[in-house]
Amino acid sequence: MENLEDLGYRRYTSKAEAHKAFNTLCGIVEGIAMDNKINDNEIRELESWCENHQHLMHSNPFRDVISNIQSLLTDSDDFCLETIEDIKWLCEIHKDEFSYYKTFSSDLQILNGILHGIMADGELLDSEIYSLANWLENNQHLSTYFPYDKIVNILSEVLEDSKIDEEERLLLKSYFNDFIFINNEDIQTQIDSETKEVSSNHSYYSKVLKVEIIENQFSFTGKSSRNVSRDKIIEIINEHGGKYVDGVSPKTKYLMVGDMGNPAWAFASYGRKIEKAKNLNNIKSAEILIIHEDDFWKELDL
Repeated sequence: MENLEDLGYRRYTSKAEAHKAFNTLCGIVEGIAMDNKINDNEIRELESWCENHQHLMHSNPFRDVISNIQSLLTDSDDFCLETIEDIKWLCEIHKDEFSYYKTFSSDLQILNGILHGIMADGELLDSEIYSLANWLENNQHLSTYFPYDKIVNILSEVLEDSKIDEEERLLLKSYFNDFIFINNEDIQTQIDSETKEVSSNHSYYSKVLKVEIIENQFSFTGKSSRNVSRDKIIEIINEHGGKYVDGVSPKTKYLMVGDMGNPAWAFASYGRKIEKAKNLNNIKSAEILIIHEDDFWKELDL
């Protein structure tokens, strides 16, 4: 049974959660369809999406969306692209009813879903990469937003010679893996294993030789892979002469990014802190360094 605190929280957030979930669903379906075929793992991911959002079925139109998707998945004896096209059509007819977020936020949530859909079966095909590049080309209104800008940059580098080798494919899988969480544990484990040797220090991280803690201001986003609480990180920073502030401002010296991907990242607080730091650097001439948490622990020899 949910406690009163949880119920009270959901009273204020359920609409935003439902609209974000719907936008992500639209992206997942778009991503799954990008290779013009559908397989069992992709169907399983859609089924998991429905199961994970049962708590939002108390209100329409979300209840109708989930019920109809479940019916389509249950009634289809032979899963094919037509099943996905039916779900895309369902999303299309309901999209005007999900308008909590502004266009930019909605489209970024759709982009997150597309990455999820593309990776749902653990494969990253050339056709999916080119289809993603085409979607990005058609959504240039997102060009100043993270991570659209970084995805465009990395895709441009990969596609510069008009061919995709296996090293580049793994790089893309590793990068996309930062922003998604596959519900199928076998697929997620496969992706993690394939990309574990690929550098996670992607292009939004600053290159730093040394993290100087004394008299510098820190902020943190994400979740530490070392299972260290936010309070403990703050304590360590203070003990070593630094200062921790939760928000990002021009006074921030280091924005430290936790290594553990958060399924709730999907362009919520994790993304906004990074985006704010980038915007402050670009517009306000701030000098905020976005660092991986390993850079911090290495400085402390921990």
